[in-house]
Amino acid sequence: MAIYNLGSVNIDHVYRVPHLPEPGETLAATSFNSGLGGKGANQSIAISRAGAQVFHIGAIGADGIWLADRMADAGVDTRFLSVIDVPTGHAIINVDDEAENVIVLFTGANRALTEDMVSKALGDAGAGDWLLLQNETNLGVYAAKAAKAKGMRVAYAAAPFDAEAAAAMLLVADLLAVNDIEAAQLSKALGVSTTDLPVAQVLITRGAEGATLQTGDEMISVDAFKVDPVDTTGAGDTFLGYFLAAIDLGKPAKDALTFASAASAIQVTKVGASVAIPDADAVVAFLNR
Repeated sequence: MAIYNLGSVNIDHVYRVPHLPEPGETLAATSFNSGLGGKGANQSIAISRAGAQVFHIGAIGADGIWLADRMADAGVDTRFLSVIDVPTGHAIINVDDEAENVIVLFTGANRALTEDMVSKALGDAGAGDWLLLQNETNLGVYAAKAAKAKGMRVAYAAAPFDAEAAAAMLLVADLLAVNDIEAAQLSKALGVSTTDLPVAQVLITRGAEGATLQTGDEMISVDAFKVDPVDTTGAGDTFLGYFLAAIDLGKPAKDALTFASAASAIQVTKVGASVAIPDADAVVAFLNR
C-alpha cells in the first residue's frame, strides 16, 4: 500500500525568544534558523522515516525548489510536487524557553493547487491506499471524493482548525486526527461530544497526556513518554505520520500509537520541525530502552 499526502510545504523561519511576545511588544530573538516545514512536508517525512511509501501532492514557488530536494533526500516521492508561479508558503515561528510556540502562516502556493494536479497525482492510486489531508491546502474535499471513488482510505488532520472545513471533511473521512484543543472546538461547533463525532475513527493527541484512538465503542489509549522538550514544533505531524505509516504497514492500532508516541517524544527533544523527525531505527532503539 502507499500513502498520498496532499499537504503544505513551507519555508519555516524559527525565532527563539525568552517568552512569547505580548500585543504591541518588540522582542529580541536569541537565535534564528530557516528550513523546511509545513504540516504536509513534516507528515510526509515522518511517514517516510517510519518506513512507509509516501507520495507528496502539493505546490511550491521557484523560491522553494530546495525544499523539494530536502524532501526527496528524506525518502519522500516528490513527483507530484509542482513548481508554480506563486511564492512558496512560509511560517514565522516563535519558540519560547518552555518549548511552546506561536506560528503565523502565509499559505502561498499551498492554496494554488488545481484539480488537474490532484487528479493526475491520484491516477495510479487504488483501493487500500491512504490519502492524507489537512487544512493548509485547497481542494481537500475534491481530493477526498476522488480518493473515495477509487476505494482509498482518507485521513484528515483538522489543523489549522476551521469548523466549516472540518464539517465538510468529516463527510468523506475515515480517520480524523486532532489535538485535544481542536477536538473540543469541533465538538462545540457540531454540538456533539468528542465520542459522537461522525467519523469512523478519531485520533486525539494530548501532548504530555498521551493520545487516544476511538473506533466505534472501542477506545485505545497510550501514555506520552517523559522527555525534556526543547521545541514542540511539528510534534503532532510526527505523531500522525508515524501512526498512519504504522497502520499502513500492518501494525495493530495499539502498537501504532506507541510507535508514534515514541517518535514524537524523540522529535521534541531537538530544535526544528522536519529536521528533528527520527528514523524508525532510532524509534525502535528508544522503545527498547
